[in-house]
Amino acid sequence: MTHHSESTEQVTLRTPAELADALPYLLGYRPEDSMVLVALHDSGGKGRFGGRARLGIPAHEEDWEEAARQLARGLVTGSERRGARPEQLVAYVCQEPGPGESGRDVERRLARLVHLLRVQCGDLDVPVIEALCISDGRYWSYCCPTEDCCPEDGTPMGLPGTSVLAAAATYAGIQVRGTLKELRVRLQPWEAAAAREQEAALDAAGAALVPRILDAAGRAEVAEETVVLAERLLHRLAAATPVAGALPADLRDDGLIGHDEAARLILGLQDRTTRDRAAAWMEGDEATPALRLWRALARRCVGPYGEHAAPALTLAGWVAWSTGDELEAREALAMAMGADPDYLFARLLHQACNEGIDVESIRRCLRADRTGKAPAAEPVKAAATTEPVTRNPVDPAPAAPAPAGEPDPAARIRRRRRLRSAVAALGEGPRAARVPGQRRPATPGPAAGRPPRAGTRHPAGTRRHAEGTEGTMP
Repeated sequence: MTHHSESTEQVTLRTPAELADALPYLLGYRPEDSMVLVALHDSGGKGRFGGRARLGIPAHEEDWEEAARQLARGLVTGSERRGARPEQLVAYVCQEPGPGESGRDVERRLARLVHLLRVQCGDLDVPVIEALCISDGRYWSYCCPTEDCCPEDGTPMGLPGTSVLAAAATYAGIQVRGTLKELRVRLQPWEAAAAREQEAALDAAGAALVPRILDAAGRAEVAEETVVLAERLLHRLAAATPVAGALPADLRDDGLIGHDEAARLILGLQDRTTRDRAAAWMEGDEATPALRLWRALARRCVGPYGEHAAPALTLAGWVAWSTGDELEAREALAMAMGADPDYLFARLLHQACNEGIDVESIRRCLRADRTGKAPAAEPVKAAATTEPVTRNPVDPAPAAPAPAGEPDPAARIRRRRRLRSAVAALGEGPRAARVPGQRRPATPGPAAGRPPRAGTRHPAGTRRHAEGTEGTMP
């Protein structure tokens, strides 16, 4: 099988060891608790890598078959939509040993999941020609033709960055981003002591802004103030001294934004029109500070304000996609849908990104919105939707009123106030009375009767949930 880098160089992979080493370079990150399918296409008698798809491994075995079906169909049908149905597939399962487990135990435990993957792919007439388990720094092949070929304890993985593919990827400028956990933690809400101060600022900002937002003239004033404040923070972030490392950079940005400023922006961005104006900061010198600002605001949506993170996460995903980082784009948009599954802008952007829509067609529409000029007519299929596509290809709703599933901020605030009053009337304590009427938590909870998945904690005190799903990667 041949891997084509961004340059003209080609790297041929011949062994399971080389396939195992290739996975982080094929995805752009090191997968954890993941099942992955990679498409292969025939090119002059040689295999060529195509699309990739990943899902988190369900914690409960009864969910494995459905997850395997979803992964197989997602990759094959997505490849078909792009006009390149795969001839073969390579499957991976990646999971670190649990307490008292060894890598060999993981390989045996996941053998049934691999079998289900191969069955689902076979039902689609696309055979899996190699299936690998990667665990505890070792790999095992489930497709080895002879039992005595592979060591029972697995084969050690090579040192990261020492393979021929690693050298070619470095030469081509291809980055491996660590793990999805490390990426998502930049977007997760605080859980440190400062979270209480931010929550109090959000409460105070809501008390000051809600009466104005409920008035038509006041709502327009709040929208303008939100844009002006966001522009001021963009300039402040752009002027900051750069620091090395994601965590130090995020801490630096957090220190540049006051609690009151963040609260006013978070509430102001609940307005769809204001959010669309902010989405125009997507390229050039504005893009990097804008992405930093949206990440910082997502981290400030603490406690009962988890649902308020949807606009900031969607904007972060949009700017990441617009600047070429599809990995962060997918994760941010998926988190936005977790914060508010009814958030239409996030859903359509996520599907458009997964389906390989030309991002420039969306940028042209936002530029036209910014200048007030209509873009040239161009049919853009942003997502599978029954609603007619209007001038904005990723948001089929008109400028006003807000679309179904994306209520205007006044309606949302009224709903939250009613629920907050109801909770207070039930006498559930002072903290419960402060909950602003969330319909759902920031991330989906476990199914009834099942324990929640284990989370990890950021060095700065931020907790994040186990990995979720990811769409087909073009």
